[in-house]
Amino acid sequence: MAPLRFSANVSWLFPELPGLPARLRAAGSSGFEAAEVGWPYGEPPEALARAAREVGLQLVLINTPPGDREKGEMGLGAVPGRQAAFRDGLEQAVLYAKALGCPRIHLMAGRVPQGADRAAVRGEMETVFLENLRHAAGVLAQGELYSWIPPGARRTLWGCWNPSTPASRTPAAAILEKVGRPNLQLQMDIFHWQIMDGNLTGNIREFLPFVDEGYKGFVGCEYQPRGDTVEGLSWLRSYWDKRGRPQAGQ
Repeated sequence: MAPLRFSANVSWLFPELPGLPARLRAAGSSGFEAAEVGWPYGEPPEALARAAREVGLQLVLINTPPGDREKGEMGLGAVPGRQAAFRDGLEQAVLYAKALGCPRIHLMAGRVPQGADRAAVRGEMETVFLENLRHAAGVLAQGELYSWIPPGARRTLWGCWNPSTPASRTPAAAILEKVGRPNLQLQMDIFHWQIMDGNLTGNIREFLPFVDEGYKGFVGCEYQPRGDTVEGLSWLRSYWDKRGRPQAGQ
């Protein structure tokens, strides 16, 4: 079995450094070959691309814009009445992905709107999500890009670790089957999956056909360091010492 390939989520890692370009340079200098950025939109894409090139770093994933975070929004893909904003954000994400050479975009579905009755809006949110996913699949196909949505396990449609998040009990795999587009794929978010649903081993077995049992992509490192990020990467150096670093293209 080839060594795992890790990508640094610089929206979380290296918080001691100011700005995403500095974090990207630090990730490359620490030995990562790839990076993810939650929301890169506060920086010019050219600055991010230049920082990544300087350290030989590949950008592998960005998110669609979250919406109005001051109002509690965390994604817009399934939020009724926000379809136009989601599609505008998707266009922005595509521009960034192309400039960064990033092949994948995480489509953020969002939360139940504040003050809404969860049971009452589930069906409407699922309908909106399906419409937006079909639209997104067409847009992304033009740019030869892929999109990921999180599995949400059995109980929810999307997976942010927040009590207000679940809006549907339709598994994401069923959503993908309804959309039926090959450039929409499932992102296996292990941490949130376990927090929200448990039964991680059973769920992985069930969803492997949607994830790819021979997966050769990157494992995203998305966590809050307890202290200095570089000092805390001893786990990664230890893994590489035991297994070796993967060669490019593995």
